[in-house]
Amino acid sequence: MHSHKDIENKSLFLINGTKNQVFKVQNGFLCIQNSETKKAVTKLPFPKMLCIMIIGHTSITTAFIEHANKHGVPLVVMKPNFKPVYFFGTMSEGNYLLRKRQFHFNKADLSIAKHLLINKIENSNVVLEKTKRKSAAIDKFKNKITPAKDYIRDCTTLYQLMAAEGRMASYYFSALFERDGWQRRIPRAKIDFINSTLDIGYTFLFNYVEANARLFGFDLYVGVMHQLWFQRKSLVCDLQEPFRCIIDHCVYLALQKEQITSNDFRLFKGSYYIKPESRSKITKLFYEAIIAYKMPIYKYIQSYYRNFMKESNIVEYPTFFI
Repeated sequence: MHSHKDIENKSLFLINGTKNQVFKVQNGFLCIQNSETKKAVTKLPFPKMLCIMIIGHTSITTAFIEHANKHGVPLVVMKPNFKPVYFFGTMSEGNYLLRKRQFHFNKADLSIAKHLLINKIENSNVVLEKTKRKSAAIDKFKNKITPAKDYIRDCTTLYQLMAAEGRMASYYFSALFERDGWQRRIPRAKIDFINSTLDIGYTFLFNYVEANARLFGFDLYVGVMHQLWFQRKSLVCDLQEPFRCIIDHCVYLALQKEQITSNDFRLFKGSYYIKPESRSKITKLFYEAIIAYKMPIYKYIQSYYRNFMKESNIVEYPTFFI
């Protein structure tokens, strides 16, 4: 497991492997070459690496894997949509103490779940402030923030928490997308192109959060707010909550700049699906939005891990602000 000194002195390298790149080892350095011209793009020193995340389909050598393992550098390979497909190295999969702690966590303890939701609401407010707009819908959301946070702190059941989150999400999306013909938020239903775009962005974010959480050895299926459900990575659902604002803000800006429009989607059997020719454009938007926060996301999950293991008071748990 990486120490605080490692975090300060090493870097998390996220490499876009979709740009005709191959990875080789030369003189102890990771050399990234253009697969067409065979020229070196850059060289990276293994001792300075915290983790290597490669996005896209590419080729790596056994020497690359050997040096990464020698220097204790985890290797994560992901599809262009950030979906992890391969993990190698110090992934802490054998961290049984962590998994034991997860399974023994008191399900009646809602302190972490409350912390995650309050952080999400606070970030939603920041996103609305970034729009620099004034409207009745925005005022309505802002007026609900303090009562909602007080209500969440007093909640005694998950049902109450999720109901509070749903109400605030309804006010928030109505305010954020009020100029874009917003109807309502229905995950995975694709009732309009904005909902479909949000689904795509949240999928990218989910996959990236999963890749980071795996580095510490979490059982991804055991959450603190999202409960056990067949094939659902409930912990990842939990951990991505404070970061959803990254996607929300990205989609809002893209709509205002007309980088995303209804013309990028086709309607099929009542659902909106992205057109093949628009995929690379939208992928780039979410890629750049998430990568801008690559270290804050990593540090957040690391801090969450450490405080969860120490059974710290909730005030010690990390908070993310966009």
